[in-house]
Amino acid sequence: MRSPLLDTPGAVAADAPDDAVAAHYGEPYAEQWALASGQAMVDRSDREVVRITGPDRLGWLNSLSSQKLDTLTPGTPAQTLLLDPQGRLEHHLTLVDDGEAVWAHVEPGTSAALISFLEKMRFMLRVEVADLTPEYAVVTVRAPGADATGVTVPEGAIAIGGDLLVPRGRLAGLPSELGLRLAGLWAHEALRIEAHLPRQGFETDHKTIPHEVGWIGAAVHLTKGCYRGQETVARVHNLGHPPRRLVFLHLDGSVDTLPPHGAPVTLGVGSPREADPEAAVEGAAEPGQVGFVGSAARHHELGPIALAVVKRTVPVDVELLAGGVAASQEVIVPPDAGRNVQIDPALRRRVR
Repeated sequence: MRSPLLDTPGAVAADAPDDAVAAHYGEPYAEQWALASGQAMVDRSDREVVRITGPDRLGWLNSLSSQKLDTLTPGTPAQTLLLDPQGRLEHHLTLVDDGEAVWAHVEPGTSAALISFLEKMRFMLRVEVADLTPEYAVVTVRAPGADATGVTVPEGAIAIGGDLLVPRGRLAGLPSELGLRLAGLWAHEALRIEAHLPRQGFETDHKTIPHEVGWIGAAVHLTKGCYRGQETVARVHNLGHPPRRLVFLHLDGSVDTLPPHGAPVTLGVGSPREADPEAAVEGAAEPGQVGFVGSAARHHELGPIALAVVKRTVPVDVELLAGGVAASQEVIVPPDAGRNVQIDPALRRRVR
């Protein structure tokens, strides 16, 4: 559903899957600064909106997903995941309950599969699921990860932290209504990367488990009880380590291009490749590949930056190549994540 804001003078469409909204409006760095300062809004109307009504909605979602939602208070934003039986990511929802319904927004092109799954799980419960994407659009009025206190919520809109769900027919006039300038998706993505926030379909693939990208706590409640995939989450948290980890990359600023999504990450020149003969990804497209680039952007202060997913065993202090571009790491998910079970030393002595 093409956004009417793409008709704004200077607007340049983003790449798929976000090609229905603008990447920028002619001033990428100024737009980024304005968003970081709370003076801009980002059109994210390509995201899809799902509403769940009925008195059983919160308990039902609590039983299906990773976050504790049965006690969610109205107006409190939350994130939750739907996992497959092996604990791998299927859907990431950003949501709020308004006292009468749960409103959620999800990645472009994913609402149909989400609704299909939810419909199969209704059984005899008093819940109704609807796709409201044609009626509501997502806009963002705070930088990713920033405090959303003081967000102006226009009449008829729903606030989910720094995101607003607004009637789609008002989208074209919303910047004037809110008194905000337009910032493109490039601005949002640069600040998301700076905030170390993963995005489904970019920092995730068909094998992703929540521990790998830092969703424990933010989107996963560890003591809420059973849901599909919970056994894997608990096993990794208590007894093991995730096989991969999310990293933040400072990219070589002398290179003109940014590594695209999916570009291979390899150990950099002079890195001790032979120190870990199992470091390379099995079946990798490139020799020595240890991970992949999720998202990359040019930040107005930090320069070129990226998020990548690499094997847990990659040393945190080695230089990397991201799509051939030299990169230094900052740890987001530590290599020793997981294995949190505590064994009473007295018990260990008795077992011996």
